[in-house]
Amino acid sequence: MGLFDNAVPGGNITKPLMIALGALLVGKMLSGRSAEQPDQPQTPVPAGPTATTASDGGLLGGLGGLLDRLKDAGHGNVADSWVGTGQNQSINANDLGAALGPQVIREIAQRTGLDEQELLKQLSTALPGIVDKLTPNGQVPQQHQVASAFNS
Repeated sequence: MGLFDNAVPGGNITKPLMIALGALLVGKMLSGRSAEQPDQPQTPVPAGPTATTASDGGLLGGLGGLLDRLKDAGHGNVADSWVGTGQNQSINANDLGAALGPQVIREIAQRTGLDEQELLKQLSTALPGIVDKLTPNGQVPQQHQVASAFNS
């Protein structure tokens, strides 16, 4: 997978995990549009039972939305450690699930075929390294940069 090869302990990112990460961070991976197609103006999708992507930024509005969710749930220090240049702090699978919310977890579990607990276990292991790789200089990248990282 290039950029993400050593982002996950063991170096192995499974296809279901990439789908899950894409669902959180890159809406194009869910909507069926490929990155080669020109972007068309998107309007934010209201959160709700029928919401699928938040303005092409995944279920949470991209990397920034994910980090905001974590901060809102009281895990800002953990999220900041992933973005910053120091050691990445871990996050408990249950804490991650609470931050993301049951609806988001259910949606991603359905898309990946993983059960919710296994999904959270894999995401809690992978996200610190993935976010760290996406933010090499301690800066959250633009959404198109996150998308291109997933398409490389």
